[in-house]
Amino acid sequence: MVISIAVLAVGSVFLLLRPKGKGLPPVEAPPEPPAPTLEEPAKAGLGEAEGGATTTLPPPPVAPVEELLKAPEIEIPLPSAGRMVRLRSRLARSQNVLGRGLLELLSRDRLDDDVWDEIEETLITADIGVSTTRAMVEDLRTKVKVLGTRSPDEVRKLLREELLTQVSPDLDRALRTEAHGERPAVVLVVGVNGTGKTTTSGKLARVLVGDGKKVVLGAADTFRAAATDQLQTWGDRVGAATVRGPEGGDPASVAFDAVAKGIEDKVDTVIIDTAGRLHTKTGLMDELGKVKRVIEKKATVDEVLLVLDATTGQNGMRQAQVFAEVVNVTGIALTKLDGTAKGGIVISVQRELGVPVKLVGLGEGPDDLAPFDPEVFVDAILGD
Repeated sequence: MVISIAVLAVGSVFLLLRPKGKGLPPVEAPPEPPAPTLEEPAKAGLGEAEGGATTTLPPPPVAPVEELLKAPEIEIPLPSAGRMVRLRSRLARSQNVLGRGLLELLSRDRLDDDVWDEIEETLITADIGVSTTRAMVEDLRTKVKVLGTRSPDEVRKLLREELLTQVSPDLDRALRTEAHGERPAVVLVVGVNGTGKTTTSGKLARVLVGDGKKVVLGAADTFRAAATDQLQTWGDRVGAATVRGPEGGDPASVAFDAVAKGIEDKVDTVIIDTAGRLHTKTGLMDELGKVKRVIEKKATVDEVLLVLDATTGQNGMRQAQVFAEVVNVTGIALTKLDGTAKGGIVISVQRELGVPVKLVGLGEGPDDLAPFDPEVFVDAILGD
């Protein structure tokens, strides 16, 4: 017992007196913080609190993302006055072949039956129409006999007077777009798809805004989504509100809502773009009649503009006759008159329908729709 106690005492003294650290695994020193780089000198020491403790800093604030969708800049179109004069050169380039041909034929030394047959063919080719052409030729033959001599100036004056008579300068071509009382004027735009109907509606809004009027657009062509979006774009560019409905919705409902908004906003004119064809069992003409009746519960339909593609010639005439039988067309808008169109369509459509051409499209630009001016039109055909 005594021996065991002595052994334990000696072992304890040995442990207390032995060198420290021997026989124990080395202890790793904590890693030193990385030295600051040249690119980040300001970060050295950041996040250190008093006494060497470190703290976690919040991430730097994220810069606000610039808004991607911006409201379109509102454009201020030029007034409609003088537009056709400014666009006359475009009309002359495409139409003065007719004028030059007629002037050349009428200036010949001898006007026999063969020459008059050529004059008649030239007029028919220009889409003036057979009956109108024959009436013009008879008038020209009579005037030539009375005139006797035919100098170039006399022939030009003679032809100008005849063409101007056929264009009917006395027709009322004013667009009824003035508000009456607390109700806006309503313009119903009709026509088959492909004639430029929606584009004409948008350009007409620019014409009216340029003349100082406040406009609301109604996208009643609900069966063609592209038409609704296109009309919205036209409206946004000039600050005109566009009323639209769900795709495939009731066109009459959209037209009604557009007129209601026009009354609420106290605008001058509401322009309703209608469908050119429908994907339902309802006939197009029946639908147009319904749209017109529904509008008239809120306001009067002041204008029914029929949009015709001037390049279709006599095919466009047949379209015009069908629409005129169903809706009371008050005016014609001829598009693409600066292209391959034959200028005689102006004369023939007015004679057949008894309705004036009120607007003409003379290009693809936003301000290329102009009020029709008979004298500018005839002078452009004959050239300078």
